[in-house]
Amino acid sequence: MSGARIVAPPVDAGATAGINAPLAGVRVVITRPGKQAAILAQRLALIGGEPIACPAMVIAPPADDAPLREALRRLADYDFALFVSANAVEAVLSQNTLAWPATLTAVAVGPTTADALILGGIGNILVPPSRFDSEGVLELPALQQVAGKRFVIFRGEGSDGGSGRETMRTTFAARGALIDAVTCYRRLRPSFNIDGLISLWQQGRVDAVVATSAEVLDNFLAMVGDPGRKLLLTTPLFVPHSRIAAHAKEQGLDNVVTTEATDAGILQGLLAYFNKPGPHPTP
Repeated sequence: MSGARIVAPPVDAGATAGINAPLAGVRVVITRPGKQAAILAQRLALIGGEPIACPAMVIAPPADDAPLREALRRLADYDFALFVSANAVEAVLSQNTLAWPATLTAVAVGPTTADALILGGIGNILVPPSRFDSEGVLELPALQQVAGKRFVIFRGEGSDGGSGRETMRTTFAARGALIDAVTCYRRLRPSFNIDGLISLWQQGRVDAVVATSAEVLDNFLAMVGDPGRKLLLTTPLFVPHSRIAAHAKEQGLDNVVTTEATDAGILQGLLAYFNKPGPHPTP
């Protein structure tokens, strides 16, 4: 990649005229990969925020796609297909050429993953009602008695979310389920010149950073180096889970705001923070 893609999507002034813009002038760095970053950026812009897209993760095909192709060929053999992220959904649906089996129930860890499934034409979906993580999936009533049921877990290469994902796999196995864990994508750190973002930040033109996983945060810290780390010490970091917040604090970052694990939750967190009494960022 030849240069940092730091972009605030244009918003039609006519389309937003007269609409409340409570985040007007608030500049937010979005570190999500690709498509998810674009969706959040558009939603942020609709309420006046200025998104700065700086993807700290690239989604790539697995190094060996044979297990994925075999799992897709045998989809009808499974009772449940568990997707750990929207990236997993997009990776699977981009490779699958067969009709989704009517008897196969998709399981999403949260609304963003469920949205990706729905957009892909899959309607038979289980999703936790409130807690959008591995523990929320494990608490679903339909997944308590699963002895003899066959699960395929579509995930990224490596731990794909840490101990929570492994706990989910081992817990379902302990309940008697038969588990196939299939790698459907790799997560890579981008390599591009980050000077544009650092320059904006040093000019006081960055008000917040959003990081939606511990790995994305680690990649971002590696990309921005010492100058960015120092700037992040005084910039609010918004994360959608207590685990990510704990990881951020282990990295020496104390100005961390934990939000709900949805786009709406992230936006609500930004609204609550930047509309609270006290000093506000200068547009």
